[in-house]
Amino acid sequence: MNFTLTSTGFEEGQHIPLDYTADGRDVSPPLKWFDPPAGVQSFALICEDPDAPRGTFTHWLIYNIPAEARELSEGIARKEGFPNGELQGVNDFGRLGYNGPSPPGQQSHRYIFRLYALDRMLETRGGVRKPELLAALKNHVIAEATLTGHYGRGEIHEIPTDPLKKKELQDRESIHTAPLQ
Repeated sequence: MNFTLTSTGFEEGQHIPLDYTADGRDVSPPLKWFDPPAGVQSFALICEDPDAPRGTFTHWLIYNIPAEARELSEGIARKEGFPNGELQGVNDFGRLGYNGPSPPGQQSHRYIFRLYALDRMLETRGGVRKPELLAALKNHVIAEATLTGHYGRGEIHEIPTDPLKKKELQDRESIHTAPLQ
């Protein structure tokens, strides 16, 4: 199997539900990953909009996710650190944690969630911005998994209500290791 990132909120290449956008509840989507490579010591996740008018826009930085983790729950609190050692950075809105899609106008944008499997815990503080996080990641990425969703105002963004459909989106169990809030 390959290192894979998924969500019960949306499928690869599909629309991001309204709840996970600035037009909805603006909470982080649930994410799960499978088959990380051997030697992983931690994970880091960056969510970006590469279609933003002024260039790539960062929506979320979360890092020092423990090696045993296989998921992030929906609605991660917007704070710098958690008891399990996870840290969050400052996004391009100038805020800690996740802030969802908010593209200008009606044009649909891509939102790429990149999960990095790392060979160490990062020696950085919480509240960093993307350039500092990327510098800390340099030469420590073992593997990368991505999940891409789309969002544009006026599109349909529904979370599946059918439990079988949700199960189909993620057909394996995971270890619950989301941050304590």
